[in-house]
Amino acid sequence: MASIERANGNEYEGEDVAGREPVQAELRPRADKLDFDLAAATRAVFTLHAKVPSDAFTAQTLGVQREGNAVLIRDDGIALTIGYLITEATTVSLVDAAGEAKAAEVIGYDQATGYGLVRLQEPVDARPIPLGMASKIHTGADVTIVGGGGPNFAMAARLLSKREFAGYWEYLLDEALFTAPVHPHWSGAALLSSAGDLVGLGSLYVQDVLPAENSPAGNMFVPTDQLKGIIDVLVETGQSGQPARPWLGMFVTEADGVLVIAGMVESGPAARSNLRLGDSIMGVAGEDVSDLPEFYRAVWARGPAGSSIRLNILRDGRLRDISVRTADRNSYLKNMPGR
Repeated sequence: MASIERANGNEYEGEDVAGREPVQAELRPRADKLDFDLAAATRAVFTLHAKVPSDAFTAQTLGVQREGNAVLIRDDGIALTIGYLITEATTVSLVDAAGEAKAAEVIGYDQATGYGLVRLQEPVDARPIPLGMASKIHTGADVTIVGGGGPNFAMAARLLSKREFAGYWEYLLDEALFTAPVHPHWSGAALLSSAGDLVGLGSLYVQDVLPAENSPAGNMFVPTDQLKGIIDVLVETGQSGQPARPWLGMFVTEADGVLVIAGMVESGPAARSNLRLGDSIMGVAGEDVSDLPEFYRAVWARGPAGSSIRLNILRDGRLRDISVRTADRNSYLKNMPGR
């Protein structure tokens, strides 16, 4: 999801777009072939720069300087970005297509969906992009991906698949959007429908856009469908208002059809338990699990954050039951400025 130094792209200096690689000319959309105003859409997508304290919980995994994109979605200056870019950020700015930095502030982020919100603190020459519904976009549809920096950072792409996505960091989407080709600046980039509505938010570079052996590389986008139901609370409180999911603080991978503990967050619930790296997870409270989505849903069904979860573990050929006292992931993070 991110490198140690930053969440996406190459090292940057200052707060301009000069060092960003534009989309290859042959991959850019033809503005005259689109049913929406591409120039107006590109003015509404900004390059985002965020700075995080070195002692922040996410500093080692997501870096202290992060760059991506943010999409203006409301007249009051609210812009949508991918949450990992601004988690624990104390300073954030948005750079427009002309390279001018605009002051902004972190409003909130939601661990379950991956959404993040920032607010511009000064007027900009841009109209918000309307929210659309990814559920209405069919596989095979032509889409447009827009990163901050102007028309040269827009790309014509295709929605190649819509399917469940599970991330090893305890993250699950019932239906993620997979596009190709790869956009060079995908983090927080806008995925636009043929009508110019915002239907997805750039999250990852992936090599399995299609669930097939010869899949092209591309990007995974988080659908925007759930935003309308939580945005007002997210703006007001900084969180979605939904109960926090129980968090284990460990990284699980699938190896030959078996779930294996590949890492643990230092000082997290799993690290404080009797679990070990290399343990195979066979079940949750006696319920067999065979893949990450099954595992996450079984854990989340056992109660709110703070609940004790009994994991059925295979270690050295022996089955063991190990209980883990879960936590609220947000309790490990620094408070947002002003919250």
